[in-house]
Amino acid sequence: MHCHSEYSLLDGACRVPDLVARAKELDQPAIALTDHGNLYGAIEFYQAAKKAGVKPIVGCEVYMAPGDRFEKKSTTGGKDANYHFLLLARNLEGYRNLIRLVTAAHLESVYYKPRIDHKLLAQHSAGLIGTSACLKGEVAAAFLEGREADAKRILGEYREILGPENFFLEVHNHGLPEEEKVRNFYRQLGKATKTPLVAANDVHYVRKENAITQEILVCISTNGRINDPERKMKSYGPEFYLKSAEEMEKLFQEFPDAVESTSMLAERCDLQLDLGGNKFPAFPVPAGMTREQYFRKLCQDGLRRRYGERAGTDRELRERLEFEMGVIEKTGFVSYFLIVWDFIDYAKRQGIPVGPGRGSAAGSLVSYVLGITDLCPLRYGLLFERFLNPERISPPDIDMDFCPDRREEVISYVRNKYGERSVAQIITFGTMGAKMAVRDVGRVRGMSFGETSRIADLIPKVPGAKLSDALQQVPELKRMAEEETVKEVIESALQLEGMVRQSGTHAAGVVIADRDLTDYLPLTRDDTGAVMTQFSMNEVGEIGLLKMDFLGLKTLTVIQDCLRLVEETTGKKMKPEEIPLDDKKTFELLNRAENIGVFQVESPGMRRTCAIFDLKGIEDLIALIALYRPGPMDLIDEYVKRKKGKTEFAYEHPLLEKISAETYGVLIYQEQVMAAARLLAGYTLGQADLLRRAMGKKKQEEMAKQRETFVQGCAKVNQIPRSQALRIFDLLEKFAGYGFNKSHSAAYAVVACQTAFLKANYPTEYMASLLSHELDNTDKIALFTAEAQRMGIRILPPDVNTSA
Repeated sequence: MHCHSEYSLLDGACRVPDLVARAKELDQPAIALTDHGNLYGAIEFYQAAKKAGVKPIVGCEVYMAPGDRFEKKSTTGGKDANYHFLLLARNLEGYRNLIRLVTAAHLESVYYKPRIDHKLLAQHSAGLIGTSACLKGEVAAAFLEGREADAKRILGEYREILGPENFFLEVHNHGLPEEEKVRNFYRQLGKATKTPLVAANDVHYVRKENAITQEILVCISTNGRINDPERKMKSYGPEFYLKSAEEMEKLFQEFPDAVESTSMLAERCDLQLDLGGNKFPAFPVPAGMTREQYFRKLCQDGLRRRYGERAGTDRELRERLEFEMGVIEKTGFVSYFLIVWDFIDYAKRQGIPVGPGRGSAAGSLVSYVLGITDLCPLRYGLLFERFLNPERISPPDIDMDFCPDRREEVISYVRNKYGERSVAQIITFGTMGAKMAVRDVGRVRGMSFGETSRIADLIPKVPGAKLSDALQQVPELKRMAEEETVKEVIESALQLEGMVRQSGTHAAGVVIADRDLTDYLPLTRDDTGAVMTQFSMNEVGEIGLLKMDFLGLKTLTVIQDCLRLVEETTGKKMKPEEIPLDDKKTFELLNRAENIGVFQVESPGMRRTCAIFDLKGIEDLIALIALYRPGPMDLIDEYVKRKKGKTEFAYEHPLLEKISAETYGVLIYQEQVMAAARLLAGYTLGQADLLRRAMGKKKQEEMAKQRETFVQGCAKVNQIPRSQALRIFDLLEKFAGYGFNKSHSAAYAVVACQTAFLKANYPTEYMASLLSHELDNTDKIALFTAEAQRMGIRILPPDVNTSA
């Protein structure tokens, strides 16, 4: 009933899945999550508990101001600035009121902590149950300070606000002497006021043996040392773990009614959340038109704009567009596309650089004709079903790249159009990586900086490096871990690794709702004061809200500024989309590996690969970007040999040649796996996308079903023998594991080609633009200056009269 997870930020050592799993293991019918002052983990907890068959009770241990929440006065460094108060949602109305309370605390009344007060609680009390919480609760604090009359008065206020049946005096027994005093006082107070008692354990870690992990977290939070008797926060002790029903009954044998209240309270809470669905704003359309009619008009107009006369004569174009529009209408995502079209159109009208595409959205013809993307999916053989599968309905995901300097203008436009209260940026949570966990634990345990660095520096410097993997892969680290002091640090770091440490604003995520966001989720502020959600990207999506990635890509600004300089120096005016993708000098530059400053291909490894790849056109560049990643990178040598005719190869089946001839029999795109399933086994592209997903997840039971379906399809459609069909399936499965999304590769190859063209044809203007946008990066300045000098471009010192 009173549990803190890692979302209590350095004051809870419970990971949500572990907490729910332990409740299930203890055969508990229900469990509550009541993190300090926030609802960060509410959706993750709700879904995990539902999946486990345990009733989820969503709550929050809020911070209660001692008086008016807007009054900011403290004589003890914030210790007297708030009390604790526990709130639990009985139903959906209570959950929404909890959201409003927590949001108001975060947006309006932060003083050391985000605080509510009695007045605010009275405005949003329906559907909520409240308890007096822990020793830091308002009633307990008044009693312990000798203010019994105040304690009784405060209790009366809570009973009046929530209703006498919805307020409980919460009793604890963690072995603390103050708790015993409060229990006895509450027994008398409860009897005198007819207020029920409820027994609870203030859970901060899952199992008893995890107590040390909680202590270390608190020390990290307070910059304390584990063995320092003067630590800023009192030790929790070994009893703040998730106890069984039997343990609780034994602890509270003198309070049987309080134990019964726990079960009764759990029965009264029955929250059913409305997750999923489509909670997108209804896009406003011209009078006399439905959204579908307006959507189709924009698409047809865009088709004519993109293709001219071909729009009326090309059957493939018209059928593809009709198919995509039909799927979008059937799946209910018309408003989604109109919303994206609208703010992309706004950005372009304002002269804000927008990328040609990103991710699977580049595979959509609708996206192209609406101007959301700028590359023709038919030209590059891109598949709509990779983006929006009609046989697996889930919201489309269109990510956009904007000039980072003007990205905020687009977000402001969206905020103004749909309302300040309906748009917010999205939170993200920073977790403790292996190195950070070692450094934090080492400091808390009294290790010197040098000693902790000696351990941390042995962990490989790769993204997502795991301490457990490092112990297996680095002999010196494994040897050091046998030393007693190091062993203690390693063991604790393993417990903390991956745990949430802080919150921040997602670099790109924005949510747009059809109404006030607080009808769906709680809000908070980031360090700059900007409003953001308390739920992360995944949870925002689970609710069914429209979430977008407004990404900043500096390269777009470089291109725009370079084109401006080209116009100033040569008089030639050009738009990014008008840059030719078949320019001879562009590919000569790439093949010479003179790629410094060229998007996506400027790393030393990429330059070496370009030198052997023999790039002849944009398709080669698309393949290069897809191949140059961990996994498929091992195929580069074989790919190049086949490309240059230095090695012979054969196709497992003649039909595979139609699919992979452009990549010399090497399947490097996810779209090729999908096309193979359609051509060989008769899958629809929607079914083929499901096959691709299954292959990527490698679930044995699902793969066994897919294997048999594929084999039977091959026999039925192309009379392929079972043994050969199995070999083909294994081949597809192998490549599906690391195949790349061609739509994304194509979109980024276009940007790479644009930058290579500018460097090859307008070197001075391009290098000037590059340098202008790296003024805060001394390493890049040195690199680009040296490259400019290699190219014969003079770099002049700043001049007060001519430098701009």
